[in-house]
Amino acid sequence: MRTKHHASGPFDVKLTPQAPIEGADAGIGHLLLDKQFHGDLEATSKGQMLALRTDIPSSAGYVAIERVSGTLQGRAGSFALQHSGTMNRGAASLVVNVVPDSGTGALEGLSGAMKIAVADGKHSYELEYEIETSA
Repeated sequence: MRTKHHASGPFDVKLTPQAPIEGADAGIGHLLLDKQFHGDLEATSKGQMLALRTDIPSSAGYVAIERVSGTLQGRAGSFALQHSGTMNRGAASLVVNVVPDSGTGALEGLSGAMKIAVADGKHSYELEYEIETSA
């Protein structure tokens, strides 16, 4: 039986700029992600981001993939998140989904989406997810 769950908490993120990818447009930034999740998701993640800022200061875009490893409300395993973010003249849009069939261990079969908020320089997440449970 698939049941719906909600998880939330703060997280810390470190972005490490990398040299441009050979052959890529010089305006595309490449960064490494290193995160520590707390709260309902006690985990670390490693990932990579590609980002582009336009000549309009409030317009940009990014994509990222990260592998999250730890425990989600007591279930140990890992899963991947896929990000797609756009800033259109100051109007932000962000979609972060669990990559289908990326769950391992007790997180096998995980699906869902994550919302990320930044307030006063602090990051937090809200994860709405489904996972197979015993009846």
